[in-house]
Amino acid sequence: MWIAPTEGAKFWLGVVTEIKNRGVQDIFIACVDGLKGFPEAIETVFPQAQVQLCIVHMIRHSLRYVSWKNRKDIASDLKTIYSAATADAAQEKLAKFRAKWDNQYPTIGESWERHWEDIIGFLAYPDHILRAIYTTNAIESINNNLRKLTKHRGAFPNDESVVKLLYLALRNVSKRWKLPIRNWKMALNQFAILFADRFPFGDD
Repeated sequence: MWIAPTEGAKFWLGVVTEIKNRGVQDIFIACVDGLKGFPEAIETVFPQAQVQLCIVHMIRHSLRYVSWKNRKDIASDLKTIYSAATADAAQEKLAKFRAKWDNQYPTIGESWERHWEDIIGFLAYPDHILRAIYTTNAIESINNNLRKLTKHRGAFPNDESVVKLLYLALRNVSKRWKLPIRNWKMALNQFAILFADRFPFGDD
C-alpha cells in the first residue's frame, strides 16, 4: 500500500520497482485504467509485460459527456468494437462508429483511436483469458470501499493513521475472498500455453 500527494511517472516507477523487489518476477498482462506514467513504469520494470487498457474505464470515459438519450445507443455501438472477433473486425466497427457519431461526439472516436494499441491487444487472447484481463473492476470495488471508509471518518491527524485504517480494512476484505475465480483453471492452462517460456510450471 502506497500513499503520496500526487501520482506521476516517478511515483509509479517506485511502486512497480518495489513490487519487483518484494518477489514478483514477471508480469504477463497488466490491465490499467489510464493513470499517467503507470504503463511506462510497468514496461520499464517488466519489459515483457503487455499493458492492456481497461475497457470499462474507456466506456465510462466515452459516456461521460454523452446525453442521456444517446447513451444506450453509443454503449451498444461501442460494444461491437470490443466484442469483435478479431482486431481487423474491431477496426472496422470503430470506423463505422466514427462515421455514425463523429458529428455529435468526435472526442469518443478520437480517444479510441489514440489508445487503440493499448485497447486492442486483448483480442489476441483466448476467451477465458480475455474475461480475466479486460477490466479492473475487481480492484475498483476495493478502492470504492476504501474511499467510503476514509470519507466517513473525516480528518486524519497524519498519514500513518490513514495507512493503519486502510491496512485493517484490506485485511478484513481479504478474509471475505472465499469464492474461486470463475474458470480460473481453464485460463491458467491457456496462460501456460501462451507463455510457455515464462510460465512457472510446477510452482504453486
